[in-house]
Amino acid sequence: MNRYPYNGGHLLIVPYAHKSDLSKLTTLEANEMFDLTRKSVAIIKKAMPADGFNIGMNLGAIAGAGIESHLHIHVVPRFKGDTSYTAILGNVKVQSISLLEIYDLLKPGFDRLKSKR
Repeated sequence: MNRYPYNGGHLLIVPYAHKSDLSKLTTLEANEMFDLTRKSVAIIKKAMPADGFNIGMNLGAIAGAGIESHLHIHVVPRFKGDTSYTAILGNVKVQSISLLEIYDLLKPGFDRLKSKR
């Protein structure tokens, strides 16, 4: 889970290998990341009332990568009304649910993934 989420349920899909360049991922690593992205969306959809998703990567500091040496995929659930005037004018983000509560909502879905291995 993202420690500083854009929205509740914001996850990061991170490869085991520390790679900063997308072209350095093996086909297996890239496929595994995308498969986990698909599964994460399904888990979030089941656990939370997400209306949509933003999925993407920030490659390089100029693109907003907070951890340049380790690429990752952002999975951001979106909810109707989550872009309010408070966030735009006040540069404030209101989180209506804590990270621990979201963790508790999502963990059973990821535990089921582990048990299927």
